[in-house]
Order: sequence, then C-alpha cells, then structure tokens
Amino acid sequence: MYEQHRLRTRAKALSRVAAGAMAAACAVAIGGVGINTQQAAAAPVSAFYTPPAQIPATPGAIIKAEPMTILATPPTAAGWPVKAQHVMYASRLQDGTPTAITGTYIEASGPWRGAGPRPTVVIGPGTAGQADHCAMSVAFASGVTLSADPSVSLSANQELPSSAVWSALGARVLVTDYIGLGTPGMHTFANRIEGGHAILDGAHAANNLGGVGPETPLVFWGYSQGGGATAGAAELLPSYAPELNLKGTWAGGPVADLTAVLERIDGALIGGAIGFAINGLLARYPELNAAVGRVTSPAGRDMLHTLSTECIGDVIVKQPFLKTSSLTIDGRPLIEHLHDIPEAAPALAELRAGGIAPTTPVLITSGLNDDTVPYNQARRLAEDWCAKGGTVTFRTNNLPPIFSGATIPNHFGPEMIDGFGPDNAITYLLDRLAGKPVAGCTID
Repeated sequence: MYEQHRLRTRAKALSRVAAGAMAAACAVAIGGVGINTQQAAAAPVSAFYTPPAQIPATPGAIIKAEPMTILATPPTAAGWPVKAQHVMYASRLQDGTPTAITGTYIEASGPWRGAGPRPTVVIGPGTAGQADHCAMSVAFASGVTLSADPSVSLSANQELPSSAVWSALGARVLVTDYIGLGTPGMHTFANRIEGGHAILDGAHAANNLGGVGPETPLVFWGYSQGGGATAGAAELLPSYAPELNLKGTWAGGPVADLTAVLERIDGALIGGAIGFAINGLLARYPELNAAVGRVTSPAGRDMLHTLSTECIGDVIVKQPFLKTSSLTIDGRPLIEHLHDIPEAAPALAELRAGGIAPTTPVLITSGLNDDTVPYNQARRLAEDWCAKGGTVTFRTNNLPPIFSGATIPNHFGPEMIDGFGPDNAITYLLDRLAGKPVAGCTID
C-alpha cells in the first residue's frame, strides 16, 4: 500500500513538471481537374528516413536503428537516465501494402517503478503537420525543428513531456512518427486505420528493441490526433495484433469523427489543418480527386499543396483562421461540398472510430468547451463502444471556454489537466498495469 502511494505521489510530481513542459511546447507550436496529393518534391530530412527498396512483410520488424540524443528527460549526477534510438520499422498502409514508419525509442536505464514487469508505452503524437520535417523524431534532440526548405517552418515536439514522464517511471517508450511523416508519401492525417497500424506495429518494434516478447504489458497514450490513433489501435487490436498484451489505453480529446472535426475547425486558429485531412483523404481515396478538384479554385488547390509542406506551427503563423470557403469556386465551405460528393460519405464513415468495441479498458477524456476536437463526437465514441460491450471510462473536462476558436487554451488546456493533473491518465494506466479491475462503462 505504501509503495503504491509513493508511486502515485511520484507520478503526480512528474506530471506537474510535464504539464509545464507541455505548456511551453504549445506556445512554440503556436473527370475534370484533380488535386495533386503528392508532397512537394524535397530532399529527405536525413538519409535515415529513406526506406530500403524492400520492406519486411512482418509488421513491427526493425528495418534500421541508430543511437540518437534526446531532450526527453533531464540529466542527473549519474548522467542521462535514458538511452534513445532512432528507429524505422515495418507497418502496413490501409490496403495492406507494406510501408516503413520512423519513430523514437527510449529505453529507461532506471528500474520500473510501477507494479509488475517493465511495460512498453506507445505514444501517438498530437497533430504535427504534413511535411516530413514535422515528424516528432526530428525534434527529439532539440525540442524544436526549424526548416528553411521550401520556406521557413517551425515545429515543436509536443511529446517530450509525456515521454519524459513515462521514461522517468522506468517504462520503455516508443513515439511513432506515423505513416508518411519523415518517410516518403503523404501523411494520412487522422486516418483511424493507418494511425492504428502505426501504434500497434510500434508496440512490436519497441518490444523487439527491448528484447521482450508480445506478452509484455503494454499501454497506449495519445491526445487529439494521437487520441484518435490510440482509439483506432484499441479497435484494431483483436484483428490486427491479438498477440499483444494491451492493458489500457488513453484516448484523450480523440479525433474520432473526422467530419465533425472538420466542421468545427473551419475558420478556427488551426483551420488550415483541414488541408492535412483533405490531402490524406485524397491519397487513400483517389476516387475523390476529380470531384474535389471540380469544386476547388486554382488558389484553393495551390493552398492544399502548400499545406502539405507545412507543420501545425506554420498553419498558426501563416494561415491563421483559414476558412475553406476561400478554397472553393462558389464560396461554400469545403465540408459542405464533401456532403454533396457521393464518394465522400463511405470514406469518412470508414475512418470514423466507434464501430468495433475494444477488448481492453479505455479512458476517453474530452473538454466540454474544446473548440478544436468537438466534445460530442468524443462522447459518442464512448457511448458507441459501451453499447457494444466495451470497458470504457469517459471523463468530461469542464474547463471554461477562453477565446473561442483560439485552440491553445480550449484544446491543450484539457490535455494538460487530463493527462498530467490530479486523477490523471497516467494514474489510470498505472492502475491497469497493476491489475486493478475496472468494469463496465462510466460516462460522466
């Protein structure tokens, strides 16, 4: 009992430090014509991000790895408490085609401070952008990436705080870059299937690097885009990677229903992120290209291409409060046109989470006044899973609205509170790793 109390106290202390770091990261982040869904032709971020011609067929297989410096955990008198590797591992696209994903693997040198064996934690990052240099692994050494190709671009590593907390607790950690970030091809923003593959195959990769098997206790951690990715992974686990020993998942502020998110952020501070979603849709559903091309103006098509070369910080600085009505030929919002395109409905439905109940416990959190990822679609995810027999805890964050549409206080505020505040996602997952039972559904 004393040991569990000590662990919770330490986790809370680490969470307070992480919340401060998260606040700093958020401040920095602050039949006709078709659409070109290829990213701007640019050199790879580095040679490491270029995959071999032949990708291993086994998901999670290590393609290559090399040591990397990391800013995830402060040094002590004994030196840096973690060892990190830049890793490339095998995964699969939505259609099953083998692909390569990069990420950051952190092996803590200290003991695991929780119950049971040392676990593996896979972190799904929040929205970083669509350009290769936006990948989280690029910014792990410095915390921030500054690029000048093709124009000045800034990207902050939002996952330094979460990786630092889990590393300090003694877990092995993998932070995925997702499909198409760093590596060739279009990053499929908020794609439930490919985000889930990146998380699940990241677990295999981390276990391979750690020299442990699939029976190793495992938890998933994600917020916003990351929450959608971990939700997708929890759904796909039984069919895609049933051998993994998943104990629990945090899907914070999850992008569960892409349609609802696109409607909410149109004209908001990060409205340009809609371009990330449209580009990703067109890359995986090419039947939409001609129809979207017909309703977008030449300037709109140019903007979609520009957004494919940018990070979320660029959207905030260069295209704040972008309205998609400025991208169309008739001034109607792009989401309205998508509603009228027959091919769009099945694509958006396929990417909506909630159709399959996870077989392991999930914590979903959402801000009632979140002006970026709507509360109602997160709550609906919990209700859908509960109706299908899932074990779900849904918590409402009642943080009052601050400057509606400004994103940072109303979206990232709940992340800091729910992820690192009192009774947070860390303690929820520690309880799952300790075998503490949680039954049925709780929706507050």
